[in-house]
Amino acid sequence: MIYTVTLNPAVDCAMALDEYFTGRVNRADREILTAGGKGINMSVILSRLGIPTIALGFKGGDTGNLLCRLLEHENCPYCLNELEGQLTRINVKLHAGAEETEINGKGPEIGEKELSEFIGTLTNTVSSGDTLILAGSVPKSVPDSIYAEIMRCFSGKNVKIAADTSGELLVELLEMKPFLVKPNNFELGEICGYEINTRTEAFEGAEKLQMMGARNVLVSLAGNGAVLLCEDGEKFEIESPVGTVKNSVGAGDSMVAGFLAGLELFNDYEVALALGTAAGSATAFSDRLAEKREIEEIFRGFYPNLSL
Repeated sequence: MIYTVTLNPAVDCAMALDEYFTGRVNRADREILTAGGKGINMSVILSRLGIPTIALGFKGGDTGNLLCRLLEHENCPYCLNELEGQLTRINVKLHAGAEETEINGKGPEIGEKELSEFIGTLTNTVSSGDTLILAGSVPKSVPDSIYAEIMRCFSGKNVKIAADTSGELLVELLEMKPFLVKPNNFELGEICGYEINTRTEAFEGAEKLQMMGARNVLVSLAGNGAVLLCEDGEKFEIESPVGTVKNSVGAGDSMVAGFLAGLELFNDYEVALALGTAAGSATAFSDRLAEKREIEEIFRGFYPNLSL
């Protein structure tokens, strides 16, 4: 089972229009409501690929109930702790012409009691042999050390931890040897202290993360493809598929989900890199999270004889 943690999920409202005018009434040409948050995006993609998953996190009020209905519509299992008297946030994603603008809600306050109950849910749910993904930023009401605290709960329990976060949050986790980290080139460059533009530079940065404790490092390079440095030192790189980028929201999340799905399905790191790249690209080429058929179409460009 692959569990995802999203501490500050959302109902995402994506609106598209040809042109946006500040200070005036604008009318959208189309709008889509989806369940949002990095870990939730990953669970949706995993579900679409047929991989057992459960999305863990918090929900609150009527918007929290809407979040649950959206997940049920996706046939995506979830276990979200209730926050009494609070609302799940709403994020607005505005696509105006070629530009993308995001307005993210602040989200609810999570107190010590609610956080303790959530960690109890985690430790009672995730067991030996499972994978746990810690994804996204931490709400202001939650200590920055929360991911490290969660990792310590599973120390020595044969649980694979994948971390898709950035900055100091990621650096703090490295010494606890997460199974997988997935920075993009900008996030990796921030940690290394220099720009990452080429695959050679990405491998050099990945080696630094390994020296800091990471086991496997997956680096996305946008149009320059991606690289994977495995814990045994093996290196893989891949080209980006050809396509028109329509949407950057959720592409990185899809890549992580696709990669872990590839390991589950094929137990092969090189194939997993291809499936991760296919999933991330399929979402980037779509107006929303990619469907299985869209992922499979790109994946077959890498491995024509493999089926999902």
